[in-house]
Amino acid sequence: MELAVSDLACARGGVPVLEGVNFTLAGGEALLLRGPNGIGKTTLLRTLAGLQPALAGSVSVPPEAMAYAAHADGLKATLSVAENLRFWARIFGTSGIDAALEGFNLVELADRQAHNLSAGQKRRLGLARLLVTGRPIWVLDEPTVSLDLASVALFGDAVRRHLDGGGAALIATHIDLGFTARELDVTAFRAAPRRLDAFDEAFA
Repeated sequence: MELAVSDLACARGGVPVLEGVNFTLAGGEALLLRGPNGIGKTTLLRTLAGLQPALAGSVSVPPEAMAYAAHADGLKATLSVAENLRFWARIFGTSGIDAALEGFNLVELADRQAHNLSAGQKRRLGLARLLVTGRPIWVLDEPTVSLDLASVALFGDAVRRHLDGGGAALIATHIDLGFTARELDVTAFRAAPRRLDAFDEAFA
């Protein structure tokens, strides 16, 4: 199981932001994406997840191997914590939510509706969905937003268990998550400024 990215270029709003991105990620490995806000980390992750087309290059990944989690928690407000996890387990064709409830300290909240959770509790529930996907490659965009230190530690433990089980994780983050990982600063792949052609120059 491997994610391989070769000479990838991607755009935001039609404007190239990254080009020439190359890396591989194998089972048991974590790779942290670094770089300043706006550099293109989210755009890169969305491109890898297939949510937008690449401008160039290739992404090689086994079918249905990837689970993507972005800034939105992806919760159904009127369902309970347990019902949300069961819903996602059915979507991904898996069963059993106990590990997800325990892993993110949600057991005592299992019957509480999602709209009655705090921001941090919602985030923990959103991340707990990863544990019911059965997908080996986690692609995560700033997963610790709204989490306190104890919850960040829970997330770090979940990633370590995932890696120990042969999974992989690609994570855009600015913080230390408490586990060993390679780092990739995407600033090195910033796209060159687009040159104006004669038509564009006339209206510049």
